[in-house]
Amino acid sequence: MHSVAVIAYNGVLPFDLATPCEVFNRVTAPGHPEPYTVRVCGKARTVKAGAFDLRAPYGLADVAGAQTVVLPGIADPTMPIPHDVLSVVRDAAGRGARIASICTGAFVLAATGLLDGLRATTHWAAAEMLATRYPAIAVDPNVLFVDNGQVLTSAGAAAGLDLCLHMVRRDYGPAAAAQAARLAVMPLERDGGQAQFIVHQPPASDASLQPLLHWLSQNLHRALDMEEVAGQAAMAPRTLSRHFRQQVGTTLLQWLLAARVRRAQLLLETTGLSVEQVAVRAGFGSATMLRDRFAKSVGTTPTAYRRALGTGSELVGDRRNSVWLPVGTPRQEIHRSPSYALDGHCP
Repeated sequence: MHSVAVIAYNGVLPFDLATPCEVFNRVTAPGHPEPYTVRVCGKARTVKAGAFDLRAPYGLADVAGAQTVVLPGIADPTMPIPHDVLSVVRDAAGRGARIASICTGAFVLAATGLLDGLRATTHWAAAEMLATRYPAIAVDPNVLFVDNGQVLTSAGAAAGLDLCLHMVRRDYGPAAAAQAARLAVMPLERDGGQAQFIVHQPPASDASLQPLLHWLSQNLHRALDMEEVAGQAAMAPRTLSRHFRQQVGTTLLQWLLAARVRRAQLLLETTGLSVEQVAVRAGFGSATMLRDRFAKSVGTTPTAYRRALGTGSELVGDRRNSVWLPVGTPRQEIHRSPSYALDGHCP
């Protein structure tokens, strides 16, 4: 039996706290009647968790003896961490326990000093804050989780499931992890990292370039060269290059590539266009060029991205009588079930 202690503190994110309880308590492994025992150990017996309060059946003293200690995320990463929580975590690490954080629980773990000199991750929206507050940590905002052996960190929310399944695989093998993944109705391994979920905002710029950036956004589908863009800005090419880098903080080419990736993401999320069609409309010209740039920027393929975040649908019918159906739906089903016509969203 592997004992797990999940520490609950005020401001804890309920989803993050429940994730290890659900995953570990449902694991089955041949030869192990009870693979895990999970205890929720609170700083106090009643813990504030946003919209409701939680009652923890165990206290911090019950963390002693746990082989794995999980630190769930906190709603406010800037909040001070109670000293007794930090002490309990350090003591657990000192006796060899595995320490894992979910989402912004990385801030709790960072406050113990156990992440100093290590690579770590957290929710992408909090990654810059973590790196700024704890410069001794190599923060990677693009991955779902980081396994340093004894100390592990994961990205936000659902990435906690990925981390817990990874720990199950470490403890009891791939078969037990696969069964736990099936019970959680999720893949054992997800394509790409959390880079695919990051909302990238266009770089800010001086007002003088705003009309040009708007024009570029309207013409992403076209093959643009420096001469045409410079003419649109009423500048010499070299002058535009200098102003663009100074005001936008990157080159025109890099800005265009990033904007085209964002356009491709939007099309994959909201339309049933094929990857080839998305490539053309986003300005990449070919599916091969789109896949190459997409992998570098997002960390996964367009198809996997659509599967994770997109509509998973395609347009069926003619221009006047069209509905969106799940990809792979047999065409005869549109005639068998009137619900498609009632529930479909006409473009």
